[in-house]
Amino acid sequence: MTFTKFGKALLMSALSAAVVFSASSCVESYTVGFLYVTGTVTSGSSSNGIISGYKIDHNTGRLASIHGLPISSGGANPVRAVLITGSRFLYVLNRGVNSSGGSDCTTADPCQNSNITEFSVGGNGILVAQETFYTQGINPFRLLGDTSGNFIYVLDHDSPSSAACALALGSAATTACGDITAFQVNQSTGRLSLIVNAQVTAASGAPLPYFPVPADPIDFTMASGYALTLSGTPSTGDVVFPYAFNSSSGQLTISQNSPQPLSIFQGTAIVNGVGYLYVLDDEPITIPPGATGSYPSGTYPSQILPFSVGTGGALQAQTGGTVPDDATLANPIFLLVESKGKFLYVANQGNNVQGTSPTSGLAGYVIDPSTHQLSFIAGEPFGSGSGPQCLVEDPSDQFVYAADFNDSSVTGRVVDPNSGVLNSLRVASSYALQGPATWCLVDGRTS
Repeated sequence: MTFTKFGKALLMSALSAAVVFSASSCVESYTVGFLYVTGTVTSGSSSNGIISGYKIDHNTGRLASIHGLPISSGGANPVRAVLITGSRFLYVLNRGVNSSGGSDCTTADPCQNSNITEFSVGGNGILVAQETFYTQGINPFRLLGDTSGNFIYVLDHDSPSSAACALALGSAATTACGDITAFQVNQSTGRLSLIVNAQVTAASGAPLPYFPVPADPIDFTMASGYALTLSGTPSTGDVVFPYAFNSSSGQLTISQNSPQPLSIFQGTAIVNGVGYLYVLDDEPITIPPGATGSYPSGTYPSQILPFSVGTGGALQAQTGGTVPDDATLANPIFLLVESKGKFLYVANQGNNVQGTSPTSGLAGYVIDPSTHQLSFIAGEPFGSGSGPQCLVEDPSDQFVYAADFNDSSVTGRVVDPNSGVLNSLRVASSYALQGPATWCLVDGRTS
């Protein structure tokens, strides 16, 4: 068969187009990681817990549902989840329900049937339920793992024994306290084994099976070799209490005799932000006219307190002081420092209502590389769904996702690496869930 010059040119063009299309198709089909979202189902019982899962497209950030998900979270009212180092096991904290079947668990009406459900992570992001474990305290509501993946900790709002409070925390805690339940992770099976308190002995003479923390705990984190718990109420004020963390045994030991007051009254979260610690507070802050700094004068509805962690776990205020949240947002509940340490984002839940909350969204800051002080990113705040609960960055450091409670969605944004601006994805930026989202995490292992 012979071709004219025109025919040869046409054939070469077709082949070139096919090669380009084939190459672009390969790029678009590359899964860089998996996104998991815990939440509840709107149909039937409002507390029926599920885990949704998505494949993250490397080229566009588009989310595609993982086959076989969502699945049951293993209990009611899932509030937190962690994926240990190595990405082989995922753990979900199901808080349970109160006596009337609701999710508002209090000291007077505690949660029932709380548990930690273990899942193995298989190929293509599939999750398979394994064993169920239980905390030592009452009303568990926070869950985290250490950086090695060897230990997992649960923050219980209420200690099972008020007598044990004073043994660990002194006479100021004679009536009530919270506690941390500690577990060691079996790296082969994922099974959790209880770590008992080597420092405090119960009245019976046996080691205490948990680690008391000040009453009314709000949140906790691990930073600089310490487990730090934020506690308090609007009437008592907020404090931070540290335990020294032993990375070999997972043991927690008291490093200070008393908690550290923060002079705030509506703290919402304490977050480890890559070398610095941040406390989020839903109280107004006023920047007076003529004040030095990068923030315009005015009153802001909430604030961020940056700290470094010093000897004994004592918090030291960062130079530059308190940082205002975006003036149009409210109720900051989570903070993310992106992987390169250049930008910081704060998820503001806004008004806790179903549907649209005008004060929810994402505040954005530039981190000064020499002073570490924060200044607003031009163009912030950035949109999200209504009532974001968490923020995660994908394994390729291109995209940021928020899981949203009020409108039951996941929202994706692409990060401008130069300015920090969060732009809409080139494909769909919002993905519907079966019910309100409560937490999210990312798995970078795809094989």
